[in-house]
Parts: sequence; structure tokens; C-alpha cells
Amino acid sequence: MNNTGYQNDNELNVKGKDSLNLTEQVEKILSHWRLFVLGGILSFVVAYLYVRYATPQYSATTTILIKDNKKSGISKELEAFKDLGIIGDGSSNNPDNEIEILKSRKIIGYVVDTLNLDVSYYSEGRIKQYEIYNGSPIFLEFIQRNIRFKKDTTIVVSLLSDDEFELNDIDKKISSKYSYSTTISNDLGLFRILKRPNRIIAKNTNIYIRISSKEKIINKYKSSVKIFPINKNSSVLRLTLKDQVVRKAEDVLNELVRQYNLDAINDKNEVSKKTKEFIDDRLKSVGEELSSIQDDVKDYKLKTGFLGLSKEGEIALQEISFNNQKIIEIRGQLDLVKSMQEKLNEESKLDDVLPGSFGFIDEPLSRSISDYNSLVLNRNKLDVVAGSKNPRLLELNSQIESLKLNLWKSLRNLISSLSLQLDQLKREDVKFKSKVASLPIIERGIIDIARQQEIISGLYSYLLKKKEETAISLAVTVSNAKIIDKAYGINYPVFPKKKVIYLVSLIIGIIVPFLFIYLRELLDTKVHSKRDLDSLSVPFLGDVPSSTSKEKIIIGENLRTSAAEAFRLIRTNLDFMLANSQNESKTIFITSTTSGEGKSFVSINLASSLALSGKKILLLGMDLRAPKITEYLGIPNRKGVTNYITDSSISLDDLKFTIPEVKGLDIIASGVVPPNPAELLMSSKVNEMFEDLKKEYDYIIVDTAPVNLVTDTLILGERADLFLYVVRANYLDKRMLVVPEELYKNKRLPNMSIVLNDTSIKRGYGYGYGYGYGYGYGDMMEEKKPWYKRIF
Repeated sequence: MNNTGYQNDNELNVKGKDSLNLTEQVEKILSHWRLFVLGGILSFVVAYLYVRYATPQYSATTTILIKDNKKSGISKELEAFKDLGIIGDGSSNNPDNEIEILKSRKIIGYVVDTLNLDVSYYSEGRIKQYEIYNGSPIFLEFIQRNIRFKKDTTIVVSLLSDDEFELNDIDKKISSKYSYSTTISNDLGLFRILKRPNRIIAKNTNIYIRISSKEKIINKYKSSVKIFPINKNSSVLRLTLKDQVVRKAEDVLNELVRQYNLDAINDKNEVSKKTKEFIDDRLKSVGEELSSIQDDVKDYKLKTGFLGLSKEGEIALQEISFNNQKIIEIRGQLDLVKSMQEKLNEESKLDDVLPGSFGFIDEPLSRSISDYNSLVLNRNKLDVVAGSKNPRLLELNSQIESLKLNLWKSLRNLISSLSLQLDQLKREDVKFKSKVASLPIIERGIIDIARQQEIISGLYSYLLKKKEETAISLAVTVSNAKIIDKAYGINYPVFPKKKVIYLVSLIIGIIVPFLFIYLRELLDTKVHSKRDLDSLSVPFLGDVPSSTSKEKIIIGENLRTSAAEAFRLIRTNLDFMLANSQNESKTIFITSTTSGEGKSFVSINLASSLALSGKKILLLGMDLRAPKITEYLGIPNRKGVTNYITDSSISLDDLKFTIPEVKGLDIIASGVVPPNPAELLMSSKVNEMFEDLKKEYDYIIVDTAPVNLVTDTLILGERADLFLYVVRANYLDKRMLVVPEELYKNKRLPNMSIVLNDTSIKRGYGYGYGYGYGYGYGDMMEEKKPWYKRIF
């Protein structure tokens, strides 16, 4: 072997970053196929269990049309009453605002109260409980609920017979027997357990009644009810809800729309109710005044014996009646405007509406009152779903205040205008009175009373007309939403979706092992294979695969294991590395970066391999600080190199020993651990020792100390014909490869090459060691692995 193909750039890439080889990466991933199979099986099992025992969710849907809005115009139901002036302009409902009102806590709270959603009924299944909703044969009816008890609780009703049941807590520690319809008192309040009609009581079964906080249920449905328009130009809304029971989801949606319509009707009727109350108050006072005048007419006729007006009196009365009609109209307007002004002063709150207009001759004023009420109603709707700092809410408040001020000014100006007109009519009335003055006294008195009676009677008739119109507006008030489709649910669950879950589980089963492999490779800084050494300039002599054999010496004449063949290959490569050596006796030093990398293992087995070739071999222990050869061979510590250097009476022949496993191999141990190993290695007796040994042996295998820890090996380095630098796979950090690279470049260790020890067969290259056998056969000869190790 030579260095061709191993000389790379001058700088060492300690992390072994190579150009991306897609094939190698794919092979690396596929080598862990068992992990992917295991991940796929586990994820599928988890997905199956989840699908099997997850609580299914069913979906229900309803569609409604938001009426009386800018997109749909005025509803046809109100077209016939538009000329009465008792409805708005039909442009107050914004579908976006209505969505928020539909999802408001107030509306959902009404739904919870109506359907008793805070009380749920469950039956016991084989694995878990499931909700039975209206399928329960019994139900709980609160007579008086304890509002202070707000935590969720569950009670268990054990059905004993058609007449009795047993009430338990969730742990079934406290139990009491009751008859159906009996009033029960406890921390929940006063309640009764009633039987549903036409339901069969299954004896010895348990019904679990879960009583939840109303706020919790409201929050649940507020987040689970989905409302959206079918498109941006439409006022049709689609409402969807997912629930464990499809019938329950349908009931909730239907009730939600009903409560929304009731709330909208109440809003619309608020102005009409205010108007009706105002008219009733006015009718009461005007009626009392009219009754008083009628009594005056009767008393006057009885007192004077009045029989009828003369011709002149009838003419004068007609002229006065014509003028009275104008006075009635102006006075009616003036009284109503003053009453409206007083009402405006009284209504100090922004959420109070004004009575509807009564056909004021000032049309802008009527429109202003309608606009004011519209703003107040919109403000009240928005206040339900928006905070006090909402910009739109603040804007509406500002508009209401501004319009209220303008209304007050308009009413004041109208009062002034009507007062001037009334004064003019009164001056005309004086002229008519002068004509009446010429009439007899009796006729004159009855005309005065009749004139007052006519004025009050006309005002009373006007108020009755407006009262009837208001009653009509209350009667024809229609809902905001027209139901297009009632809530309907699908009978197969929309959750969990089996196909999606199985697909996701398959993807997870692939991704998780892949991420595990990727992160392990990313965080792994150990040397594993020859690829991790390709960035070094140091020649690569060979690698030794892991051995499962319990024998210390793994090479022999009849052994064909992968590790034995690896040492035979290294033995062959040594001839190429030592081809330029002129020495008849070859000295091979074996070292490593740190302890624990297998120097002694490689030294002993390499020496054994050379001995099998018929050469005369000596294994020399020169690691004076931590002798490993005798410990590795399992023999007692004995005299060695240290004793030879320090005691001149000891010869090399006294130190040699052999082992029965390998013929032709002599061994000299390190000896006792000295206090000054570095100084001993600098002794002249070391040179004498090597000179004497070279005369006797063909190969001297020297086990030395790690170069990164002590200087002992560098002191002896010049005596070596070849340095084998042992790097242990899955042990040495890649960042430590800078040590052999620096030693090689600076020629600190002569004729240096690397041996990779303890490599994984899975990470190996080529066709395997051992002609015709490969890895598998050799490993089977060493030791058959358990089935679970062979799989994983």
C-alpha cells in the first residue's frame, strides 16, 4: 500500500464532512428498515386504538336568510304597512353584525337555559361512558338551584325498579334510595328525578347525570358554533355545529335561531312599546279633559234649557269649527312636540329609545327620530358582543349624543314655529268671537263649550288613530332571520376521520424514525467507519470488525471469522508498508490517541497472525504506566521491561514467556509500574534491549502508551519501522482525529498508518471477510445471536 488517494487538503475537517452521496444516504436509512417497520406498526396500533375509543363527533347544519338589510331590502311582510310610517327603512341589519349577535353569550345563554344543556346524561359502555341526551329514561328537574354551587359534578342514578332508584356520588360511596318525583335536597339545591313518558326503565342500570357550570357550557358552544355567509354578496348564513349526539346538535342550532329571532323581535318592538306607553299616558289625560267638557255641555243645557242654535248661530259655529280644525292640528302637533322634548330630556341613558314619530309636519324631524332609534338599537346590539373600548361602539355613542343634541334643537325650533302659527289662529278666533258676541247669551255660551269640546275630541281621535297604528306595528313585527333549512345532521361521524388518521399515523411512523436517525447522526461525533477517516492524510491499513467471541485471541489456523480474516488482511498490507525497510527484523509499534481503543487486543492478535505465517515473533509490552498484556491474557503480573532496565542481573531470556494458544510467539511483559517511566525509557539499556531482540526475531510487536496522554511513545518512536495507530470505532471522538493527523504531517511517528478497530459489520464496506463466507458465516461461527438481536 502507498499513500496515493489518501493525501487530501492540508487542513483537517474534524467532522468528516464529505460531499453528499445520495446513494450512501439512502443505504444508510434503509439499513434501519426494521426501525421503520416498528414505527409503522406502533403508529398504526396507536391510530387504531384512537379511532376505536375516541369520542365521535357528528355535524349538523342549518341555513338562514338575514332579512331587512342592505343586501335584501325591506321584507315583503312589511310592504303593506310602509305607508303608515311605522317601520324603518329596512337597512339596519348588517349580516356581519348579526353573526356576532348569533354567537353572543346572551343568545347562547338563552339556548342553554331552554334546552337545559348544563345537565347531561351518560350511559356506561364497555370502555367509556357515552352521552344519551334525550334517550335517557329519566331526567333531572331543578326546583330551586343553588347558585353558589358552581363546580362541575356528577351524580349516579342506579335504576332499581319502576318505582325506586338509588342516588350515588361519582365514587359510589354515598347512596340513598328515593322514589321518582320525590323532592331531593343537597348541595345542588332542590331537584327531582322524573321518568320520561313512554320510556322503559331497564333495571340495575346506571345513568350518570353530569351537571356543569353554565358559563363553561356557554364557552363551549360559543367556540364550537361556526357561522359564515355562503358568499360575500349574500345575506344567507350557514350555521354548523359538531357534537357527540347528532340530535343534540340539531336542537341547539334550531333553538339558537329561534332565540335570535325572539331577541330581534323584542328589539324591534321596543320603539313601538315606548310609543304605546306614551300614547296611553296622553289618552288618559286627554280623555279626562274630554269627559269634563262633555259634562259641562250636559250641565249647561240642563241649566239653561237650550233647545238649539238659530240660523246665525249655526253659521258662526261653522266658521268657528273650520278655524278650530286648524287649531286642533297645530295644538296637537305642539303638545306632541313638547311631550317629545320632555321625553328626550328624561331619557339620559344612551340605550333608551324614543317613542316613534306621529306624522310630524316636519319630515326631517321624523327622519331624525327614526335615525336616533336606529342608532340606539344598533348600539345595543353591538354592546352585547363588543367591549367598552370598541372603536365602532365609541363612534355610535358619539353619533347618538350628536343626534340627540340636534333633535333637541329641532324640537325647540319646531315649538317656536308652531307657537307662532297657533297665535295667528287665535287672532283669527278673536274675530269670530266678535260675531258670536252679537248672538244671544245662551247661544254664545254653548258655542264656546262646543268649540273646546271639538278641539279636545279631535286630539283624542288623533291619539286613538296613532294607538291603532302602533298596535298594528306590534302585531306585524317579523323575525330577523328566515329559516331556509332547518338543522339537519349526518349520521356518520365527521371526527375522527379514519382515513386521515391512518394516513397521518403512517406518515408519523416514517417521519419519527427518520428524525431519530437524522438527529442521532447529527449529534453523533464518534468515529464509525472508514468514511470518517477519509479526510485524514494518514494511510489506512485496514479495519477490524467487532467480535462476539469470548476468546482473547481470535485468530487461529482453523478460524474463519470476519475478525480473523481482518487481521490476515492487515498482515498482508504490512508487507507493502514495510517494503522500503532495509532491516531484516521489523519493529512494529502500536499506539492510539487515548486508552481503551484496543491497542493490546490489536497487538496480541497481530502478533498471533504473524506467528501463524511461520515467522519468529516477539510481543513486547512498553506501556509502562498501565500494563495491559498480562491483564488481557488473564495471567498474573510478572517481571518485564521495567525490571530489565532497573536490574542489570536480569536478562531478556528471563523475561520471555509463551502461551499455549499461539505457537512461535514469545511475550515480554511491561513489568512493575515505575515512578518515572519517561526517564526509564530514555535509558541506554532500552537501545541495548532492542538491538539484542532484533538479532533474534523477525518481527517485534511493541504495545506502547497512548500518544495523547503521555510522551512515552514519542521517546521510543525513532526505533520503529512502522507505527500502527489504532482508532476505535464508536468510541473515539472525531475531533480527536486532529492528533494522528498532526503527528503524521510533522513526521513525529515514522511510517505511520491507521487501523480502525471494533467496526460495525452493518457499516462495513466490500464483500466481507473470508472467501465464500462473508460476515454472516464468520459471526455464526463465533456465536449465534438471540432472535431479538438478529431482528433489531
